Amino acid sequence: MSLSTDSPSQTANFDLEALNQKYDTAHPRDILAWCVENIPTGLVQTSAFNVDDIVITDILYRELKHPVPVMFLDTLHHFPQTLELVGKLKEQYNLDLKIYKTPDIDTREAFTAKHGEALWDKDISQFHQITKIEPLQRGLAELNAIAWLTGRRRDQANTRQYMNIFELDGKQRLKVNPIASWTRKETWAYVAEHKVIYNPLHDQGYPSIGDEPITTPVAEGEDERAGRWRGTGKTECGIHI
Repeated sequence: MSLSTDSPSQTANFDLEALNQKYDTAHPRDILAWCVENIPTGLVQTSAFNVDDIVITDILYRELKHPVPVMFLDTLHHFPQTLELVGKLKEQYNLDLKIYKTPDIDTREAFTAKHGEALWDKDISQFHQITKIEPLQRGLAELNAIAWLTGRRRDQANTRQYMNIFELDGKQRLKVNPIASWTRKETWAYVAEHKVIYNPLHDQGYPSIGDEPITTPVAEGEDERAGRWRGTGKTECGIHI
C-alpha cells in the first residue's frame, strides 16, 4: 500500500510487525527500494554526514536514482571537515539539501552571545534541544515528511542493539533505519566497493562524528559512539529517544 497523502497518521496503514519481519536483515537497498515505492511523496533523509548516512544517500541517489530531500542540522558547532564534506557531496550528487539550524543565529559567536559560553557544559540537554531537536521537528514539518530515514546501526552501541528497521516517531511518522542490521565492516566494504567519499575524521579515531566541542576520539574496544558527549552520561542527543 502506497502513501500519497501528507498526513503522517496514514502510516497506520502499514503493518510494522510484518515489515520488520520481512526486512529485518534485508540489504539496505531493498529497504530503501520499498520506501521509494510505497512512499512516493514525503520521504526525507536526515543526515549528519557520517559514513552510514552517506551510504544511504549513495544508494538513493546513485543506485535507485531517486533523490529525496536530505536534511542536515547545522548546529553551528560542526567540525570544519564535516562542513567541507557536505559541500563536496552536495555537488557530487546534486543533493536536494535542506539545512536547518537555530533561528536567527548564524555563527558560533552569536550562539554564545545568546546562550552563554559552552552551553553544552552547563546544560547539554538544552544545547541539543536548541541545536538539534527543535530544528529537526521544524524541518520534518516544513518538508511534510511522512517518513524519515536515519543512519543508525544496531552494532553502534548497546542502546541500539534491539532497534527495528521500521518504527513510528512521536508524531506518528514512519522512521526507517535501513542500515540497522549492517555491521561497521559491511558499511566500510560498501564504501570501498563504490568509492564513496567520507569524512577524513573517520580515519583519525572518530567513528561517530558530532559537534566539535563535544566529540572525542574513541579507544579500541569502546562503542563507536563512546566519543559523543563523553562524561555526560548521555547515550543519545534526544532525536532518537
